[in-house]
This record gives sequence, structure tokens and C-alpha cells, in this order.
Amino acid sequence: MKAKPTLEKISPEFGKSILVRQHDESVEKKKAFWHFHPEVELIYINRGHGKTHIGNHLSYFNNSQLLLIGANLPHNGFTDRLTTYGKETLIQFKPEIFGNIFIELPEMADIKSLLIRAEKGIRFKRETKNKIGPIIESLKQYDGFNRVVKLMSILQSLAVSEDYEILNSNGYAFETKPQDSQKIDIIFKHINANFTNQISLDEISDRVSMTVPAFCRYFKRVTGKTFTKLVNEYRVVHATKLLHESQMSITEVCYECGFNNFSHFNKLFKEFTGKSASKYRSEIKLIVQ
Repeated sequence: MKAKPTLEKISPEFGKSILVRQHDESVEKKKAFWHFHPEVELIYINRGHGKTHIGNHLSYFNNSQLLLIGANLPHNGFTDRLTTYGKETLIQFKPEIFGNIFIELPEMADIKSLLIRAEKGIRFKRETKNKIGPIIESLKQYDGFNRVVKLMSILQSLAVSEDYEILNSNGYAFETKPQDSQKIDIIFKHINANFTNQISLDEISDRVSMTVPAFCRYFKRVTGKTFTKLVNEYRVVHATKLLHESQMSITEVCYECGFNNFSHFNKLFKEFTGKSASKYRSEIKLIVQ
């Protein structure tokens, strides 16, 4: 049975326009799915591990994460597990919450610019995470007008921060038609479950009832990448996770991630991360996120 279209409907509590959720237990992987929604999403994870997949961006994070995801930007689940005392705070609101007239006021220029940048996905770095993260966690304590004012204060602080990176800097155009979302969800779920094995084009195109040439054209149009490139990026991201979390040798990591050639793994790892796997592992203990 095919997966349902993954346009997610989000419903704040009655009488509220800002949804705030918090949990301090690990997110079940089966709940993670490729989806989009018309709400802007702000996520702060104070302690945890996981993979980030936003638009065309793939990466692994260890410890903390602060993300701002624009309306209708497709993304997947973020947390594989939360560490001791870890907490994930998720805030969702529609961009029009501020109104067409209010958002055009000179005083709102920074926030308006922030929401435009968020359309490509934003990850905030250490200084901003440490400063704004606890404030984001406190938003759940506020209600009504005070919650709106507090959210605006948070967005203003993020808007003027220079401590961030755009996750899809080359642009990312995703077709949010239900039929496209359904196909992409099927494809990404299959990749997630099978990237450590070889996935042929015949196999994946058959999953979405397409010929191989039609599938290749479709996938490149929707994601901006070839299928092989995306699968290899999944494998490299998984390799960075294993280099962080396991004592496996780099050769073992290579084959565990689905590569069958060590030199090819090294080449792709360096292209994706900017450094060799051995250098990446040696720097892990020096990284403080």
C-alpha cells in the first residue's frame, strides 16, 4: 500500500496561533517522515544525536541543534535519540501570523528578512544556540499575547544574529503537489531503509511505477541531484555518525555504510565534508557544539 501524501496538517490548541511542543524522550525513527507544511518551524534540541535532512541538505549532528525551517520546505525527522537531560522544543506558526500590514512596518524588517532566508533552511551555530536556546525552551510557559510577544523577541534575536548558515544556499525548489510528495516520501523511505545495500535504478523506479529514464529525469528535477549522488550522501552522513558514535575502524565504517570500494568512499567523504575520514575522526574530540 502506497504512503499517503505527506502534507502535514498542524493544529495548535484552540484559541492559539503558535504551537509549542516539548519532549524529553527519544523520537521513534518510524515517526520520522518526509513532509512539508505551511507553518514555519523552529526547532531547538539541547542534547541529542541525529541526522538533519532539510531540502537538499544532509548532515549529522552531535549534541545540540537550532534550526529555522521556512513554510513548505520539505524536511525529515531530526533526533535519533536524546541524551541524558536532553530536550527537544518545537515551535510552529504560520508566516501570516503577523499580518500583511504589520510585517511591512520598518520595525519588522529584520524578522521579514529572517523568514525569507528560512525558506532555504537556517542552522544557527554555537553562540546563538547557547544564547537563544534556553529562551526558546521557556516559550511554553507563556500564553496568549505574551507568547506572541516572546516569539517576536526570539525571532528578532535570530534575525540580527550573524552566527548561522543557510542549508540550501544553491537554491532548492520542491514541488509540493500531493503526487510529488507521495513519490518522494516512498523514495526517501526506501533509501533510509536500504542505503547500506546496493539500490539499483530498476529497483527504485519500480517502487514508484516509473521507467528508469523517466525516474531519473523526475528525481533530478525535484531534488536537483542524481539518485546515485543522493544515496552516496546518505551513506557519507551515516559514516560521520558512526565515526562519532562507534569504535569501528574507518575501513569497517566504509563497508558498513554500503560502499564497496574504500578509495571511492574516501574520495566521496572528502568531497562531502571537506576532509578525509581519518582527519574528521581525529577532530571529533576537539569539536564543541
